Amino acid sequence: MRTYIKRREPAVPGSIPDVLQMFESEVRFYREIAPVVGVRVPECYQSESGTDGTLLVLEDLSDWSAGADAAAGAGVLRELHDRWAGRADHEWGWLRPLGAGEQLVADLYDRTWPELAGRSDLSASVRSFGERLVGRVVEAEKAVGTAGPLTLVHGDASAQNMRTGPDGVVALLDWEDVSAAPGILDLAWFLVSSVEPERWPEALSAYGISEGLGAVMPSVMVQGFLSASDLPDGEAVGWNARLEAALELL
Repeated sequence: MRTYIKRREPAVPGSIPDVLQMFESEVRFYREIAPVVGVRVPECYQSESGTDGTLLVLEDLSDWSAGADAAAGAGVLRELHDRWAGRADHEWGWLRPLGAGEQLVADLYDRTWPELAGRSDLSASVRSFGERLVGRVVEAEKAVGTAGPLTLVHGDASAQNMRTGPDGVVALLDWEDVSAAPGILDLAWFLVSSVEPERWPEALSAYGISEGLGAVMPSVMVQGFLSASDLPDGEAVGWNARLEAALELL
């Protein structure tokens, strides 16, 4: 049996992983939620959490295809969200609530924006919207709460955290950002992080609803901008295209 070992040192005090208890949340996910979650996730063989950090020994899915088709990825998210709509926050009171860490994210965005503003790979429309988000990230985060009822969300539902098996089943990996939030938040991040704009209609059709998409999109775009900032100037053309597509949904 091949396994994947995920070990995390204790998060730096005051950091986003520390404030959001990201590493501990993933351990609790595999202990409490994974056995009943209702969608494909790696099997968990060992889970530990203590003062020296966290340890997970998981099923190794590295021989599955990386990512997921636009429709298949959206479909598995809808399955997850439907199963736990109106229930997740009551079943697991420790799930990250809406607004957790919002000020830390806002401060990071405001610090990062001057560098982003000078990039050559952001279009005028995307740069203009990014500028308007400075000083307003907390407002964007609060708007997420208007997007629909709470459910169990993956929290980082990018294609990078999906694998597709030989039978077409999509597995969701990396549950450090598991939360209670409107499900449309997962779909929006899947679109902005991973899906070519010309395939957004396929994903939206597979998910089946789009109510609340406009409400969550500014928050998701903040994450998109921050992700683009990790790349050398000139290499975020794909991010820019998806951010432009997001603007059309506002």
